[in-house]
Amino acid sequence: MLRLQRPLPQDYTETSPEDLAARIGAAKAELGDRLFILGHHYQRDEVMEWADARGDSFRLSVLAKEHPEAEYIVFCGVHFMAESADILTGDHQHVILPDLNAGCSMADMADIDAVEEAWDAVAELTDITKVVPITYMNSAANLKAFVGRNGGAVCTSTNARAVLEWALHRDDGPKAEQVLFFPDQHLGRNTGYQMGFTEADMRVWNPHQEQGGLSDADIRDATFLLWRGHCSVHQRFRPEHIADFRERHPDGVVIVHPECSHEVCELADQVGSTDFIIRAVEALPAGTVVGVGTEIHLVQRLGAESDKVVESLDPLICPCSTMFRIDAAHLCWVLEELVQGNVVNPITVDADTAHWARVALERMLEIT
Repeated sequence: MLRLQRPLPQDYTETSPEDLAARIGAAKAELGDRLFILGHHYQRDEVMEWADARGDSFRLSVLAKEHPEAEYIVFCGVHFMAESADILTGDHQHVILPDLNAGCSMADMADIDAVEEAWDAVAELTDITKVVPITYMNSAANLKAFVGRNGGAVCTSTNARAVLEWALHRDDGPKAEQVLFFPDQHLGRNTGYQMGFTEADMRVWNPHQEQGGLSDADIRDATFLLWRGHCSVHQRFRPEHIADFRERHPDGVVIVHPECSHEVCELADQVGSTDFIIRAVEALPAGTVVGVGTEIHLVQRLGAESDKVVESLDPLICPCSTMFRIDAAHLCWVLEELVQGNVVNPITVDADTAHWARVALERMLEIT
């Protein structure tokens, strides 16, 4: 998805880290309670030190809603997260993304036109009233609205199983027989396996091929139609990374995110969301060596803030390149503009999209 972020003035790009920190602190102090800064777990430290709250994407959006006194919500995350915050917060609040180029490659792998095309193709071959669309939180607002309009729900990596169980055993409509799950195939597959399904029950929908690259029989027979999408960070973790870690640390513990491939999740000791990983590391005995399969900034922060030895399973240490776009310079710029009364980089969701996206989010909350 094309987003245009204008280049920052040299006053920000050529300023030392120390001066940027001083200016951020001054602007934050001047804005006071009118400002609430949200920092996603994957942000770099120079940004996280200014966050009023840390968390994953949905938790941060809920926290924004719980602070109606804040006129300005500066979301240090990516585009779909800021959209969710705008959907949940009041009309008097402005949600701001410091860098408009901070998107999410996974979210961009499913766009509304391609999803609607897939929905129409499935409808030609099956009873569409028995198909439930489920979108992962890591998706654009218009996709959340799509599932809201079509009787589906949003899920997170924490509650994906509960939402999928609801979808396949719902009692508020025709008995569901299929789920169209997007945009992350790995979360859908791993959750399906947890529920007792196998690869035979799943098909991958390739949006770049006619009819998803599937036969009529494939579409009719599959319980899970999994969108061909993935996280560019979590897909990097491979079984050989775990094998290497276990060779070096026979008593170590491996914890990975469910956006990793099924092969990796099968070999891990524990699998769970970002918040799950944080809690799991905290619960281990002091001195435990932990190999973690998730974004490097969180991994490094876990090591620095705990009494465990925490390392990334990926030796190349790949950060989330889009999340990495948020830096101290962009944060300083948006805050100083706010001090001058200028709201830059506002993220707004139109009323109709926001309504139906909120329906999908509320269904998720009712389920879980």
